[in-house]
Amino acid sequence: MAAVCAALAAGAVVLAALLWRRRAAAAGGAGRVCVAVLGDLGRSPRMQYHALSLARHGRGVTLLGYLRDRPHGDVLRSGNIRLVPVADLRGLRVGPKLFQYVIKVIVQAIQLLYTMLKIDQPSYILLQNPPGLPSIAVAWVACLFWRSKLIIDWHNYGYTIMSLSHGRNHPLVQIAKWYEKLFGRLSDYNLCVTNAMKEDLWVNCNIKAVTLYDKPAPYFKETPLELQHHLYMKLAKDYEPFKPHTESVSLNAEMSAFTEMDENGHVIKTRGRAALLISSTSWTGLETNSFLLMLNHYYEQYINEGVKLPSLVCVITGKGPLKDYYNGLINKLHFKHIQICTPWLEAEDYPLLLGSADLGVCLHKSSSGLDLPMKVVDMFGCCLPVCAIYFECLHELVKHNENGLIFRDSNELAEQLKMLFLGFPTLEGKLHNFRKNLRAS
Repeated sequence: MAAVCAALAAGAVVLAALLWRRRAAAAGGAGRVCVAVLGDLGRSPRMQYHALSLARHGRGVTLLGYLRDRPHGDVLRSGNIRLVPVADLRGLRVGPKLFQYVIKVIVQAIQLLYTMLKIDQPSYILLQNPPGLPSIAVAWVACLFWRSKLIIDWHNYGYTIMSLSHGRNHPLVQIAKWYEKLFGRLSDYNLCVTNAMKEDLWVNCNIKAVTLYDKPAPYFKETPLELQHHLYMKLAKDYEPFKPHTESVSLNAEMSAFTEMDENGHVIKTRGRAALLISSTSWTGLETNSFLLMLNHYYEQYINEGVKLPSLVCVITGKGPLKDYYNGLINKLHFKHIQICTPWLEAEDYPLLLGSADLGVCLHKSSSGLDLPMKVVDMFGCCLPVCAIYFECLHELVKHNENGLIFRDSNELAEQLKMLFLGFPTLEGKLHNFRKNLRAS
């Protein structure tokens, strides 16, 4: 830790000397905001929404982070948002893992500080946490240089995420916990995603925060039937579950597994269609996708026992380190009534698919128990009912038996699907009532 602090200090002095004239000559910085993520901007929707909201209110925005996945088109088209990429540092493969980690943190700190001191002078730096090591300390140093205000947006705690891999008592986890509390107190303002986190920040860190619940972007909405059909036809080119399983009565009709368009351009849902279930995941240890695989065994068994349930198409979206592992498991499964695919969707197609689905499933379990899954917020924006796995503060978003259901294990989830899809696609029952409640809200 001393090495990290020393590197930060040295980097700050050198860069300050190089850029002092730039700072003295800087003009027009009033009101400008640097929205910063030490992560992939394309997979940081909340920070993109912050940038868009600030830009729409006339602020100049510097959006700073990794550019692995393309940000949303609205961000790219905004004239008030300037994208500043941070060089994506790959892991060092020499020496012990602890040595590799320390070197990575030092290099990231110098790299990030250099980037933050090159941008147009901001009045505020709005920083996502996690990841906070080393970004909180770096942003604080940059704020000293620019005489800016530091705002931290607390999505979770970085040390609780680290504890999933190393255990809560590991020295690195304890250092990260100390670091987060210490530098978190140096911020000028703080936002957080739940009231539970707001209380925890105050009680355990002496940090006063304002709860700012996530809200879906305007493009998360129910998808019109014609757009559903075009999306299904597009996905059918690459994914078997979206291809039609029967021939159309009309020779000139265009069919997918879920929709049919006649020669006059009129679209209808196909008879006897499967139910479309979607789960969005980052394929990490935070989201146990074995729940979904186990669920399929239960669901298949119900149909074999004669329960009047539809076939199921299960779409699991996203990228992550365990995706290949789970794809290997899925390929070994042989179901008669269930199909699974794991596409990576373009940014514009993801909300269209959510707005076309029949049910969402969320398997996110918070490492701290204090954050809420953004994917459920997006699903609710599309009026898509959700079954979500329980954790402590989930009730702040998912209201059991009102806009969805909360389950604790795969058996309970399977029972919930059995209840929701019985008689599908009837416009009666809980699934329809949940959707009506979401439309009203």
